[in-house]
Amino acid sequence: MKRTHLPLNGLRVLDAAARHLSFTRAADELAVTPAAVGQQIRALEDTLGVVLFRRTTRGLELTAEGEAGLASLRDGFLQFEEAVRAMQAGQTSKSLTIAAPRDVTEKWLMPRLTAIAAADPELRFALVASDEGLDFTEANLDLAIRWGQGPGEHEGEALESDGFVTVAAPAGTLDGAIAWPGGPDDGNAAAVRVADAGLAIDAAAAGLGRASVPELLAAGDIASGRVVVLGEPRGASQGYWLVAPLPQWRQKKVRALVDALTA
Repeated sequence: MKRTHLPLNGLRVLDAAARHLSFTRAADELAVTPAAVGQQIRALEDTLGVVLFRRTTRGLELTAEGEAGLASLRDGFLQFEEAVRAMQAGQTSKSLTIAAPRDVTEKWLMPRLTAIAAADPELRFALVASDEGLDFTEANLDLAIRWGQGPGEHEGEALESDGFVTVAAPAGTLDGAIAWPGGPDDGNAAAVRVADAGLAIDAAAAGLGRASVPELLAAGDIASGRVVVLGEPRGASQGYWLVAPLPQWRQKKVRALVDALTA
């Protein structure tokens, strides 16, 4: 018999009926009707080509054929339970793999992970530099941070921010914009071009010009006085999202991390 064709529902009913020697009590355990138990047993007997139970004046009895496979069947169910516990162990582990753009990791994620880890020293983090094509399964990820209008094909939660802010060095700055790929000042007239928004903030802090960057990334440098805000924040149609496929998103450890990061 092929493993893919194992009649698992019928075998589960057989185990319960054999323990109780009663279709009624087996039905109570399985939350089905006695008729459904009888149907499953008859279907299993047809599949196996043997009789598993007989009715006598003393009640329901297992046949020799039914008795012969019962010990192995129960051992198999115990192994199933062990396999399920092993698969669920990852949901309660203290290790999380997170993917994020380099500047998001440096400017926003790492300070928050430091605070989260201080509250729970058993936590372990693996940080991966991400791109748009990152595969969750291939990279063994639990959670990712992505820029966009929504979570895309995954589950997700938005990180709140004030959109874009223009920042510069507090002691004065050179004229001209600092551009980064995808930024609002990403044009040919930029005085300085850098690889990402985090480097744009650093360049602005060094006095190389003004940089329009996500407020989420600049908040720490603004709070420390490393840069100052010029003008008012500007709304953005896109933003940063915490995302994961549904199986990862449902994990307790991922939900706890999302709650902590968005608190």
